[in-house]
Formats: sequence, C-alpha cells, structure tokens
Amino acid sequence: MPQVAMIRFVIGPEARVVPDVKAKLPGRGLWLSARREVLETAMARRVFAKAARQPVVVPVDLAQRVDDLLVRHVLDLVGLGRRAGVVVLGYEKIFAALKAGQISFLIEAHDGSPAKGLRRLSDELPVVRLFSVCALGAAVGKLEVVRLALKKSNMAKTLLLEASRLACYRGLGGYV
Repeated sequence: MPQVAMIRFVIGPEARVVPDVKAKLPGRGLWLSARREVLETAMARRVFAKAARQPVVVPVDLAQRVDDLLVRHVLDLVGLGRRAGVVVLGYEKIFAALKAGQISFLIEAHDGSPAKGLRRLSDELPVVRLFSVCALGAAVGKLEVVRLALKKSNMAKTLLLEASRLACYRGLGGYV
C-alpha cells in the first residue's frame, strides 16, 4: 500500500506503542492500514507485540489518539497553508478564485450551511467535510469559518491526501 494509506507506529520508551502519523519518529516502524477497524483488530489480536517481538503496552484509547493526531495534523496543514497564502477565505474571494480556475478543493464545515452558488462552479472539485466551524476557525486564526478553499499547489495536494487518510480512518472512504 502507499504510505499515505497507512499509519506508522513505533515502540517508544517503556515499550509503549506510539502512533507516528507524520512518519518521523525514530525507531523501527510498524505499519497498519489507515482504518480504525484495522487498528482495533490489531490491538485485540496483540499484533504489536508479535511484530515488535517483545511485550508492549498498548494504550486502551490508542484508536482515539490516532484520530485526534490525524485531525490535528490536517488542521495544522490548513494553518500552514493560510500562512503560505494558499488558503482562500470568504465567499466572494472563493467565488472569484473558482471562476479563475485557481482552486484545487474546498473544505466545508460539517455543521455549516452549504453554499449553493459555489457548488455550481465546483461540481467536479473535491469537498472535505470533516471538521466543525470552530475547528476550521481555530486552524486559520478566526473564531468560526464555514468554508475555505485551497489554491492549486503542492501544499493543497498534501493536504487533500492527509484529509483522505483521515476520512478513510473514520470509515468514510476518501475525502468527504
């Protein structure tokens, strides 16, 4: 499987299983498919201890920790994109960028209202609906954000891959 479809784990201090969603931690990595049910099955079958060839401590809330880390990673990338100038905020600015063909994909809050005017222009574009209004706002330094768009760039490609991995982990298949 490609690396973006998997999650890496390492055995940390005290023989503890540590999720490594950025795949940067030192040590021998243990890779699993980026799906929550796969992780829960691996935990139940003691796969980590078998793969590490030693007794390991698997936190009871490991599946939720992985979800939280994936969410934090994607939202950190959104914030980085905002600082890099590839995030477009505001209905009118998104509308103009869509008309100019500059947008790679949209991120809409799952608890916000959909913008029908933007939908007509962006029928073929991916739309990510994984975060709340408050979470999106916090990622870009605002109180609340209902939608934002990402300009075509390498950062947008990376962000879409990471959002897809989070959606797959949650069993939603691809970006949603």
